[in-house]
Amino acid sequence: MGRTLLLTGRPGIGKTTIIKEVADRLGDRAGGFYTEEIRDQRGRREGFRLVTLDGDEAVMAHTDLRRGSRPEVGRYGVDLAAVDEVGVGALRRAMASDLVVIVDEVGKMELFSEAFRMVVREAVVGPNPVLGTVMTGTHSWVDELRRRPEVEVWVITPENRDALAKRIWRWLGVDAGSK
Repeated sequence: MGRTLLLTGRPGIGKTTIIKEVADRLGDRAGGFYTEEIRDQRGRREGFRLVTLDGDEAVMAHTDLRRGSRPEVGRYGVDLAAVDEVGVGALRRAMASDLVVIVDEVGKMELFSEAFRMVVREAVVGPNPVLGTVMTGTHSWVDELRRRPEVEVWVITPENRDALAKRIWRWLGVDAGSK
């Protein structure tokens, strides 16, 4: 059985930055995805994009997607097809290739997808190490995930964030100097 490390902390604390740093160091030993903000020309956030470690990307949520029958989180409409096809697909490829599975993030938008919840559950109980980020709030599915015996949750704070990448490399058993 593998093991899972989930990072949590307030928005803007650096969860994705740490995930990207670790994924970059792991190189072709990692697969999965991270999320990044989409901003307009004035710097206002308009949405979120999924970016896979093997080069795919898709708009996962955007203010322009609020019309119709899409799920919504705040002012963003969520594109479940993007989550299912790009995000879930990247996680499945990582698991099939025996890579460290990177999932940024397990949050409100992604949790609308049953396929996403299913593949995260499969990854956590599977043989591959999993490194992810998770929302800070309560959610019944996330609360159950956090309680699983193979899951560790580390809270990122301003005091510990600069040292966390090296701590994660040790947790993964990776030499911090190697790539």
